[in-house]
Amino acid sequence: MKINLEKSLSNLEKELKIIELENKNIIKRSELSIKLINRTLKKIRKIVVSTPFNSVSEEIKFFKHIKPKLTSNLIYYLELFNIQNKRPKGSFKLQKKYLNSEILKLQEYFTNNLELYQYFKRGETNLDKQYFLRNKQNIRIHTDSFNSYIDDGFATNYDTTFTKFIGYELVIEFLQNEIQKLVAEQNFKSNSESIKSTLNWTGNKVELVELIYALHTAGVINNGAVDIKELAYACERGLNVDLGDYYR
Repeated sequence: MKINLEKSLSNLEKELKIIELENKNIIKRSELSIKLINRTLKKIRKIVVSTPFNSVSEEIKFFKHIKPKLTSNLIYYLELFNIQNKRPKGSFKLQKKYLNSEILKLQEYFTNNLELYQYFKRGETNLDKQYFLRNKQNIRIHTDSFNSYIDDGFATNYDTTFTKFIGYELVIEFLQNEIQKLVAEQNFKSNSESIKSTLNWTGNKVELVELIYALHTAGVINNGAVDIKELAYACERGLNVDLGDYYR
């Protein structure tokens, strides 16, 4: 069973990477990823419920490492979908304030579960048999352990908690990167506005837009971590041209 489970996880990670590469829109990427993860979870659940583990250590490894790594992707994309849907379209300060507030909400979970988070971060193992074996409900009740009562064939006391630790860390990393992008864009605008370019675009505007899209597709600016809006703004400022509705 070990081979089937790890192969399923490996295949999922490859398919999620393909979705990420093919869909730059965060909301669309999240929707597709959530559907894929749900399908994979259903397949893996059938295997786990119907096939016994070869040993206690194998069962612990699945519920402590493999399942949380798999389901943390679900947490990650669900959070991204909700955060991006509510993200304000306003000023730099408004967006930065919103993203920081979302980070604080996620970090609060670590604080509220500090003992378990330290167990997670330190890689401790002394309580693994209580935390990550099924039908071990004789320890203190935790809000995340409800799955072990509802679906005791596919959940333990703390695999959901470890899932959230991994998923929330991924979301926080994403949000911090988004803030860095906002800051970089703001700094670029400030610097651009203070320095008047002597270059002027003398060709057709359509040609410049096509060049911008070609640069974006090639991924040769910031290793591909730049969107059309940023590229268009840079060209407008650097070449003294108003591209208008370049998306159209």
